[in-house]
Amino acid sequence: MRTDRSTRNPGRRQGYRDLWAVALLLCCVVPRPGLTQDEPLSREDRSKAKQMLRDIQADIKEHYFDKKFQGLDLDARFKTAEQKIETASSMNYALADIAGAVDALNDSHTFFIPPPRPYKHSYGWEMQAIGSSGCFVTAVRPGSDAEKKGLKPGDQILSVNGYSAIREDMRKIKFVFDILRPQPGLRLVVRSPDGASRQIDAMASMHATERLRDLTDYWSFAQEARDSERLHRSHFVEYGSDVIIWKLPDFVLPTDQASKILDQIRSHKALILDLRGNPGGSVDFLAHFMGGMFDHEVKMFDRIHRESVKPQLTKSRGDKTFSGKLVVLVDSESASASEILARVVQLEKRGTVVGDLSSGSVMESQLYRHRMGMMVMTFYAASITEADVVMADGKSLEHVGVVPDTRVTPTAIDLAAGRDPALAHAAGLLGLELTPEKAGKVFPIEWPSQ
Repeated sequence: MRTDRSTRNPGRRQGYRDLWAVALLLCCVVPRPGLTQDEPLSREDRSKAKQMLRDIQADIKEHYFDKKFQGLDLDARFKTAEQKIETASSMNYALADIAGAVDALNDSHTFFIPPPRPYKHSYGWEMQAIGSSGCFVTAVRPGSDAEKKGLKPGDQILSVNGYSAIREDMRKIKFVFDILRPQPGLRLVVRSPDGASRQIDAMASMHATERLRDLTDYWSFAQEARDSERLHRSHFVEYGSDVIIWKLPDFVLPTDQASKILDQIRSHKALILDLRGNPGGSVDFLAHFMGGMFDHEVKMFDRIHRESVKPQLTKSRGDKTFSGKLVVLVDSESASASEILARVVQLEKRGTVVGDLSSGSVMESQLYRHRMGMMVMTFYAASITEADVVMADGKSLEHVGVVPDTRVTPTAIDLAAGRDPALAHAAGLLGLELTPEKAGKVFPIEWPSQ
């Protein structure tokens, strides 16, 4: 969750606070010219990798919320990484060594953001953890190599490039193959809904991007990505004045947007707030938005810094509060700010949470940007957790997640048929007749332009 302190001015350590909004940045960042990751490391590039490692280590030592670094010997871990970089065969391996050193903290909001690639990259299919452990294909882009090779929604992913695909490792698998080391293709072992297993080598699409000279920061990249990708806009469907279904893909929005959304919602008797796939975003937006759901001041959580504990409160909108029935939808990719909202709804007994166990990625972080070079600049960054987040019941959601009041997840057959049983169940709780088949068509997937 982010407090809006981002800046467009060039600077070595300017950033913004967030609750997993950086995950959105990682997924949407528009690729730009950077280091050539697959070529053998030159002495200059090896030196650059070591500088990145030192910068990220300094960020953690100065800003990480726990001075004891969760019991990790930080200096020793980064020393080992430096030794590995000394013998790394390519920049890809060197960047992996940096990311591995940071990942040793086992913190959802502390990670390394490598230099962007000089190309757009897409595998043309999406996967998601569903239920207790399994990971399934949820969408396949028409015309993609994956579609041509026979990959279909509802296929269970058993392994990706030899790595077992289980819920616990999904975040790391996506980080490695989407951000850290994008591949020209992935070897998948999948199981279809009828139980048959097969191997698919699905190739990615890769398109070179134009070289930009006037680069400022990662936030501007994310903004450009948000503008170009229709996936990250709000959607809603109204059923008269009775029920409105609002899909909020993220909380990376100006605070005044919260009031506009709430003004449209509060004229209805009931709301289904779809936060599935929502990675989080701004603390300020979340506080304003939640203020429109309660008729009294609510404590969202305690923010635990190195030296202090500060409560985060949300102030009611008074007579402009939405007072109707509320159902919140979450899934395994609902993270951070969306998890906070769902859990507060439960603790305050304001509504019902439906869906799958959420991500369990709830800390507060700030982005620290870096750059090196003059004529050709290399950009990289680190997301650093600056505060632990503890809910009003005294418990943390980190590595735990929100357990829905009613757990409803699609089966492999549901995914293959395009059915959405969770949304259909939520609608039924509000007296709205919506079959799983019709629910699956309410918010059809939209692919970004290539």
